[in-house]
Amino acid sequence: MRGFSTNAIHAGQAPDPTTGAVITPIHPSSTFVQDGVGGLRAGGYEYSRSANPTRTALQECLAALEGGRHAVAFGSGMGASDVLMRVLLKPGDHVVIPHDAYGGTFRLVDKILVQWGVEYTPVDLGDVDALRAALRPSTRLVWCETPTNPLLGIADIAALADVAGTAGARLVVDNTFASPYLQNPLALGADVVLHSTTKYVGGHSDVVGGALVTGDDELAQQLLFTQNSVGSVPGPFDAWLTLRGVKTLALRMERHSDNAERIVELLGGHRAVEKVLYPGLPEHPGHEVAAKQMRRFGGMVSFLVAGGRDAALRVCSATEIFTLAESLGGVESLIEHPGAMTHASVAGSALEVPDNLVRLSVGIEDVEDLADDLRTALDVAG
Repeated sequence: MRGFSTNAIHAGQAPDPTTGAVITPIHPSSTFVQDGVGGLRAGGYEYSRSANPTRTALQECLAALEGGRHAVAFGSGMGASDVLMRVLLKPGDHVVIPHDAYGGTFRLVDKILVQWGVEYTPVDLGDVDALRAALRPSTRLVWCETPTNPLLGIADIAALADVAGTAGARLVVDNTFASPYLQNPLALGADVVLHSTTKYVGGHSDVVGGALVTGDDELAQQLLFTQNSVGSVPGPFDAWLTLRGVKTLALRMERHSDNAERIVELLGGHRAVEKVLYPGLPEHPGHEVAAKQMRRFGGMVSFLVAGGRDAALRVCSATEIFTLAESLGGVESLIEHPGAMTHASVAGSALEVPDNLVRLSVGIEDVEDLADDLRTALDVAG
């Protein structure tokens, strides 16, 4: 079995047979010549909405990294989420979502699928008994994030897979925060892994994309059919950019994790910080589970600012290297106020986040520069 970085560089990416190019070509063609009426060439391509060689290379690579047989690449993480829910849910079905789910996931379920007759229940998936209590005969899907966005909650994937499977429901794990390098949910019993490849997989804040990975042959065919039907596909250049980014994923995730641990140390000793949320901390309620199912604890850090919302906003506005922006997982460090930015859609709901919460995506810059920048901003708040 090949190692992670070997697969990241080589899986689906053999040298071009025509030219010998070591980098996968970008195939911008929208259509492909056929051998006859209704007859495909050996490559199997006819129209780029249905399949494209650059996209195929990315999909083969992502499948290898997650240990699945099939990967389907999308134009965005939400595009992937939408197609997956179209395939797995129908009117009258019930889905369990995290009680601190990503705002975009909540919006899709609460504002779109509910109109279609789907019901949902937010649950703290760190509590397996709470999941059992929330299941119904109509539950078809358990949607898990671990770590969660933005509260960094941890769920035991193997335990959730057992409970969901016994109830006849599928377990989907949004693995965006961890990346395939830090965590492989399929190996722990999940049915499908979701990524916003915009984030750590792409890693350079220059491309939007999503992906689903599964070992289920029938489900993969359903996903491909639905994707082709609704047209939720990435362009070949987007696929190529994502494939380029994934080559350095292992190196980047090690540096993200190193830097995050140093930032957590700083935050834990500062008077302006009320609480630090990071699964690498021994006092984190999910620490033992995270240590069991993750290689390391990642580059995402959240914290509560003493002094409330206004103090949190001052911190977000006072940094120079940490850029005030949404998204995460790029090489540059980002800071945001989830309540007013990425998670504004959950305001007033059961998923509303604390108004003094700040989320950091810790990049790969020199860590002492990051620490000095954040310390200065905290001093302003405190």
